[in-house]
Amino acid sequence: MEMILARIQFAATSTFHFFFVPLTLGLVILVAIMETKYVQTNDEKYKKMTKFWGKLFLINFAMGVVTGIVQEFQFGMNWAGYSRFVGDIFGAPLAVEALLAFFLESTFLGIWIFGWERLGKKAHVVCIWLVAVASNLSALWILIANSFMQNPVGYELINGRAQMVDFPALLTNSHVLFQFPHVLAGGLTTGAFFLMGISAIHLIKNKDNPIFRSSFKLGGIVGLIAVILTLGIGHLQGQALVQDQPMKMAAAEAHWETADPADLALVAIVDRENQTNSFEIKIPRMLSLLSYNSLSGEVKGLRQLQAEMEAQYGPGDYIPPVTITFWSFRIMFGVGLLMALLALIAALLRTSVFEKKAYLKIMTFALFLPYIANTFGWWLAEFGRQPWLVYGLQTLDEGISSSVPTAYIAITLVGFILVYGILMILDIFLLSKYAKKTPEEIALMDGKEVSLWT
Repeated sequence: MEMILARIQFAATSTFHFFFVPLTLGLVILVAIMETKYVQTNDEKYKKMTKFWGKLFLINFAMGVVTGIVQEFQFGMNWAGYSRFVGDIFGAPLAVEALLAFFLESTFLGIWIFGWERLGKKAHVVCIWLVAVASNLSALWILIANSFMQNPVGYELINGRAQMVDFPALLTNSHVLFQFPHVLAGGLTTGAFFLMGISAIHLIKNKDNPIFRSSFKLGGIVGLIAVILTLGIGHLQGQALVQDQPMKMAAAEAHWETADPADLALVAIVDRENQTNSFEIKIPRMLSLLSYNSLSGEVKGLRQLQAEMEAQYGPGDYIPPVTITFWSFRIMFGVGLLMALLALIAALLRTSVFEKKAYLKIMTFALFLPYIANTFGWWLAEFGRQPWLVYGLQTLDEGISSSVPTAYIAITLVGFILVYGILMILDIFLLSKYAKKTPEEIALMDGKEVSLWT
């Protein structure tokens, strides 16, 4: 029971936290682009755009910081075995993230907030670009830590603990070389669809609003590029995982038997107990094509991989939760294709898109699509690694704390969900409140808020 509750608790806090992260990573870059346009053109429209979207960015950023702090405590509370085993490695990139990236990010964000009309235009826009760089550097260091869990490198086992012996190997981990660009592109996709969704709400009321027309255009261009990059990098990452984590990819495809060529199960009903699919619709040779860019090529099945892992690591169940992994991949990929289609329509329609109220109404709901894709993408990454905490080195059973009573975990689980639920409601309320205001109202409010500090 302790294991189940601890896993639910970490999954809940991680999922809540990752609602905010991609928007922070992508929206800050878009805000920096807007202010750059203002500096280049001296057009007040871009200044109003910057302040409007900057306000929404700040709300989301604050929520992301608050929800992220709780996660770190769980390593010492529920997963003490993991912390003892890998703390010498896992702690290093997290320390760099806090001491370098986050301090840089928060310092220049403060200067940017209170620097309007105090700094020169060029100095002020440099601040928001530094925030953008630091935000994504922060994500990079966290992903470096996570990538060690996915693909351990640069370590030695000394007295039963993993200790770092090659820091550059940690930085150049093949997993992070795919994971970071994928997360960055996903963040830009989230920011772009957020721009288009909120802009669509205003454009339905007034299709000629120049601020939201420009915002929608920017979101459409960045969104189309970003979602194509997200899909493309994700494809390359999947091909790498066929070699590095074949069990995860076999689970993502509910692929039980080794085959060459291998067919792709488009949909399937997984029978985990009997290690088969009770129903499936397949596309011939497609899995080999996706894995090797060839219509032939052996793709190992879950049963063979289970036997190989038992031979290497000893008796145990090494097959991940297949149903969750399988459908997480399909939801993520399906939503990605839908976003690509919506962004392509915006690109093809160009300015006439503002006359299409039906499309604009669809886009007001489409701003939630990246959140769905991001969430299920992380579920695929983390559920697909089970039963490993650190792939090939430590299992979930070995990493969980042994002395935390079940009641304590249950109480904190309920507490975290309640607090996070309140924060989520507050975030949605604040974003909705400020998103409905005009840029002129936001600018007026900014002036009043700054005056309180002067």
